[in-house]
Amino acid sequence: MATKIIYLTVGNKQEQVEFRSTDSIDEVRDTFRAAAEAGPHDVLKLYNNRGSIVNISPKLPDNTPDSKYRLEVVATYIDDLTVDKSRQEDIRNIERRLEDLEKLILVDAGTIPHEVHDMKLKIQSFNDKLEGIEHLSWLGLFKDISSGTSLQPFWNKKATAKQDEASYQHVYDRFMKMSKVDITEEVKEYLCKPTFDNWQWDDAEMLMLLRQMFIDLKFTTKFNIEMDILHNWLFEVYHHYNAIPFHNFKHCFMVTQMMYGLIQIMDLPKKLSDLEVLILLTSSICHDLDHPGYNNAYQVNAHTELALRYNDTSPLENHHCAVTFEILENSSANIFKNVPPEGNKKIREGIIRCILGTDMAKHCEILSSFKKILPDFDLQSKDHIDMLLVILVKVADISNEARPMEVSEPWLNCLLEEFFNQGDTEKMEGLPVGPFMDREKTVD
Repeated sequence: MATKIIYLTVGNKQEQVEFRSTDSIDEVRDTFRAAAEAGPHDVLKLYNNRGSIVNISPKLPDNTPDSKYRLEVVATYIDDLTVDKSRQEDIRNIERRLEDLEKLILVDAGTIPHEVHDMKLKIQSFNDKLEGIEHLSWLGLFKDISSGTSLQPFWNKKATAKQDEASYQHVYDRFMKMSKVDITEEVKEYLCKPTFDNWQWDDAEMLMLLRQMFIDLKFTTKFNIEMDILHNWLFEVYHHYNAIPFHNFKHCFMVTQMMYGLIQIMDLPKKLSDLEVLILLTSSICHDLDHPGYNNAYQVNAHTELALRYNDTSPLENHHCAVTFEILENSSANIFKNVPPEGNKKIREGIIRCILGTDMAKHCEILSSFKKILPDFDLQSKDHIDMLLVILVKVADISNEARPMEVSEPWLNCLLEEFFNQGDTEKMEGLPVGPFMDREKTVD
């Protein structure tokens, strides 16, 4: 059983750590945390003597006292929704007490001492830090992407389909604070990879990454998209995804991230028009808007409002399209408002075509049509390009299986939970229970 000795510096101190090659990755990282005197939630970065970040794992290459690694404690990740709320309430109480004191002093003395002003500034500064982004390890946006999945799927069976408005506002506020900083080159590169791990990122961070995609693809300049409008649109999209197990905002982000990776890896901006690439990314972001967590079969069998409205034909996909353009009706969230009418018409047609193509009931039909044109595929043919865009969105939509197991497996659990929720409802309503929907018959 081989023992590794790793030499490193932590600040001005020289340290060495020992671990066995059979130790788990968590055990190794705990050893490094001990060397850095870091807490369990502190984020570590390890650099080799060339200044490159290396992964802290049992496979870490041996070194010598002359080639020490450099270990840094970057920051502490804070569960902002619980810690921040309690801290902010304490701060608000202090602020209220200070305001009362200020009024009393003003009445008695007629002026406010500079000490009170100094205290107010310190409280405000502390509150800004608490509400802000300093504790995030990825700014200018860095994330410990060398580590594996550490977070579990967010789904809580007791949660409602909609978050409360305070939670939405919290995400919006953090998104706005983050929008004032830059994302690191390392994260930009990671954003293009199919190994991207969504479980390491929260909602506000993912909104920032979606924004970065628009910037890096130069959509903001090519289509004259104002940054405030892009922010509003992204948040409206986020607001219209429901807190359900699978077809939620995280799924929207993962589909879009895979699409973004395909765009970069396949160098699509050189093969397709700017408008067509914009259609791909926008369709991916909007493809499951306001998904209720019950599939088309349920909609039809239960005679839901969506099924009646769309005559049992792709009710969910038609709804996703409708919500997409309802959001764009708001001029403060219309990212296409500076696109000429003819371009707007093409964008609308393309998005509708791509989103309707995600209906799995049409999968075989679409795949068969695509196979027929493959032998003579022509990038100059509009019909061929239209079909290619539909296929690319479909690929991104079902791409979890192409990701590392530690990323994709939690998504399977989320999907099964959504299926089982539907199956339970179907049983209660006396409807046919669809395949994989019966929690009593589906084997783990």
